[in-house]
Amino acid sequence: MDEMEEELKCPVCGSFFREPIILPCSHNICLACARNILVQTPDAESPQSSRASGSGVSDYDYLDLDKMSLYSEADSGYGSYGGFVSAPTTPCQKSPNGVRVFPPTVPQPPPQHHLLGQPGSLPPIPRNSCITCPQCHRSLILDDRGLRGFAKNRVLEGVVDRYQQSKAAALKCQLCEKSPKEATVMCEQCDVFYCDPCRLRCHPPRGPLAKHRLVPPAQGRISRRTSPRKISTCTEHELENLSMYCVQCKMPVCYQCLEEGKHGTHEVKALGAMWKLHKGQLSQALNILSDRATEAKEFLVQLRNMVQHIQENGVEFEACLVAQCDALIDALNRRKAQLLTRVNKEHEHKLKVVRDQISHCTVKLRQTTGLMEYCLEVIKENDPSGFLQISDALIRRVHLTEGQWGKGTLTPRMTSDFDLTLDSGPLLQTIHQLDFVQMKVPAAPMLQLEECCTINNSATLSWKQPPLSTVAVDGYILELDDGNGGQFREVYVGTEMICTVDGLHYNSTYMSRVKAFNASGLGQYSKTLVMQTSEIAWFTFDPTSAHPDIILSNDNLTVTCSSYDDRVVMGNSGLSRGVHYWEVTVDRYDNHPDPAFGVARGDVLKDVMLGKDDKAWAMYVDNNRSWFMHNNSHTNRADGGISKGATVGVLLDFTRGILMFLINDEQQGPVAFDGIEGLYYPAVSLNRNVQMTLHTGLPIPDFYTPGEADLQGAEC
Repeated sequence: MDEMEEELKCPVCGSFFREPIILPCSHNICLACARNILVQTPDAESPQSSRASGSGVSDYDYLDLDKMSLYSEADSGYGSYGGFVSAPTTPCQKSPNGVRVFPPTVPQPPPQHHLLGQPGSLPPIPRNSCITCPQCHRSLILDDRGLRGFAKNRVLEGVVDRYQQSKAAALKCQLCEKSPKEATVMCEQCDVFYCDPCRLRCHPPRGPLAKHRLVPPAQGRISRRTSPRKISTCTEHELENLSMYCVQCKMPVCYQCLEEGKHGTHEVKALGAMWKLHKGQLSQALNILSDRATEAKEFLVQLRNMVQHIQENGVEFEACLVAQCDALIDALNRRKAQLLTRVNKEHEHKLKVVRDQISHCTVKLRQTTGLMEYCLEVIKENDPSGFLQISDALIRRVHLTEGQWGKGTLTPRMTSDFDLTLDSGPLLQTIHQLDFVQMKVPAAPMLQLEECCTINNSATLSWKQPPLSTVAVDGYILELDDGNGGQFREVYVGTEMICTVDGLHYNSTYMSRVKAFNASGLGQYSKTLVMQTSEIAWFTFDPTSAHPDIILSNDNLTVTCSSYDDRVVMGNSGLSRGVHYWEVTVDRYDNHPDPAFGVARGDVLKDVMLGKDDKAWAMYVDNNRSWFMHNNSHTNRADGGISKGATVGVLLDFTRGILMFLINDEQQGPVAFDGIEGLYYPAVSLNRNVQMTLHTGLPIPDFYTPGEADLQGAEC
């Protein structure tokens, strides 16, 4: 009941309602609070003139005031305008609930709660007083009755009393002399609360007391407040009880209102009947609202579960992120160690080269210095002959030594700079671009059953992603089985969410499913949808595969030819299962040509008579006879030909693998061919002397029952 508490508080004072009254806008307000928010309008300005001139208009302008109000000038006499009007411009304050409150323009006494319906119980209302609803801000000019013109909401008052008592402290026994104990029962006849010891002592269940009714204290407290029920009286005729209900004004009225006043011509009904009717309507509306509340509670449970899941997933995702970043840091540290090793190797290599060069130069310099000192000592000798004996060799040695120093010996073999530059730019850019990518596969798509259908031997499927799915989808894969319970196969891969698959088998049951995919992988399959293709084939001639000399009309159902040679045209639908029957009527037949009727593979020759190659199985017929032909082999000559108006029927039964022909509803010869299996297209061949019209979707002839046809004489 805690949720109901806000419904029981006045929008002005913020406390529980005390003596609530009902405003014409159906909102409630305490009687004392209504007194406090009255505003007195200037005598010189009536509601009509104020509204007409546009002065003093508040922020709330209602176009159809009579429809907004439960009262009108004809109904209640509330003001000369008869409805809500704009409140005068007055400084406003705010109540504890935050709604606007218009203070009175004249000093008012402290709030006092009075009983409605008692003349003289309220101080006089200033003339032309206006009250503004604190919730919807609609305003109303009061008449001479003032606030007594508003009905008292006794139901709301009773609910407030029961609610406050249910929150009050436990009731005490009224007969305990010292330290009263908590009451356990109340006697409705004695109107006394008892504890268990006092009940056994003072109210034993025998004698006259045995007939008294004992109830729990809370129930007794409520019954004490609500019984006996007060009889409602009319607000206009205070001595009359409310006994009828005005349907037009939607308010209870008394007999005097019907006899004297404005409700005389209105439709009225018994108060009790309308009470039960409205209770039923309210109960029905509450049932619907209860269902919505139940759904809301379940939704809140779902949201709370989502909060828990989000927290758990957040912790898990955070741990995963930390682990991934730590792995990157570890990889970077390992790479750092590898690069430092390379730097150390380069460092050692440079030192070794420089040190080797230093050692080499040091040895050579010592040799050069020794040679120089030796030569200087030789130069000091005064023996010409002895000097000349060694001077040539010394000169050669000096030149040789000097030449050795001039061949890059005095150039460092290694620079002191490290010719290594760490290219960290791409890595830094990658780190800056490091972000979250789609890490989950898409959820299973939802097939939209209302848009999925089969037409003839085509199936259309439509699907969508789940409403709450935020995972990116790159495309979808649609799969169908073979129509005979076989393996699924892909029939569509793309980004569209609707697909039509043509060329399916007739009279077949297909299983279909779809799944989504993205960069992370393939998602789950949708629920499997079972689809049934048409049992009977509907088709026309196919202009795309026909010979160029073929002329089609009548929505590709009528065919003729521009050549004297036979040309082939096929149907636009392949057949592979079931039993099918179609007819061709001869519209024009000149000079006794030999048109052919039958079935063919998709790669049949189009410039010869049907049946000349091994891709067609046909019957060709003239005006007297007919023959069956396959691979240019003529068999089973039969009497009976065609003329203008004749009908040629073709019966293809895949359950037995046979092909039969009829002329004018009579079987022509025996079964023409057996062993028929695979995919075949209806076909005819004709020249310019013939015109014929195709009829499809026909029932199987009455004479034929699958499994009972005559197979004798069949040849292939």
